[in-house]
Amino acid sequence: MNYFPNLAINKIALELGPFSIHWYAIFIVTGAALGVWLACKEAPRRGLTTDDVIDFILWAFPIGLIGVRAYYVAFEWGYYSQHPGEIIALWDGGGAIYGGLIAGAIVLFIFSYYRMINPLDLLDISVPGVLIGQAIGRWGNFINQEAYGEAVSNLNYLPSFIREQMFIDGSYRIPTFLYESIGTFTGFLIIMIFRHRLPGLKHGEIFAFYLIWYGLVRFIVEGMRTDSLMLGAFRVSQVFSALMVISGIAFILIGRLKKVD
Repeated sequence: MNYFPNLAINKIALELGPFSIHWYAIFIVTGAALGVWLACKEAPRRGLTTDDVIDFILWAFPIGLIGVRAYYVAFEWGYYSQHPGEIIALWDGGGAIYGGLIAGAIVLFIFSYYRMINPLDLLDISVPGVLIGQAIGRWGNFINQEAYGEAVSNLNYLPSFIREQMFIDGSYRIPTFLYESIGTFTGFLIIMIFRHRLPGLKHGEIFAFYLIWYGLVRFIVEGMRTDSLMLGAFRVSQVFSALMVISGIAFILIGRLKKVD
């Protein structure tokens, strides 16, 4: 039996007078909070303190959100130049995780310099939190009915609440948000299981694993999406993903092959 739902999940989770709390914001904040907690738990193993993590997040989180939106707006400037009032409306969808990662990385290196912290240590302890934050945050895309793929005949392999929300513009859509959420959560589990069990793991190699893993996941998922940011004939996120994979592999190889003083 074909079921054609016509009622999507409301983007607004709660209204308090003139203020509205969007599901998108709830998922983002939940993912960030869990990521901070995980980083605080791991920090002492790297000689860092909870204050180091909290102080870093107080800078990185808001600037990262600005990066998420700025990256997207830059590649969709043709639209936003005509609708400037929508530029800051991240809660309505329209963001790019790579913008947040770039902004967060810049903050991390500046913060590490002034705190005299090895940036590789801060990167390594941040990775699990980033992955779980991405896994949770993608459900904000689900609520907003964005970041989806081509039309398909059915989604019978999925729970009904996902099928119904993925019925967009008269067709069921490939739930690419779900594939990326599963991919990032799997990467999170791999790190949490093995990071303290692998002998000889070097500084920065957890971060390098993230570059490789997420680069591969995003490259595959991006190829299924219908809303990719484009640079000429190329999907911007696939180009960036390929560079991440190459950088992660190069980091590990150079670190392993160079002479130990």
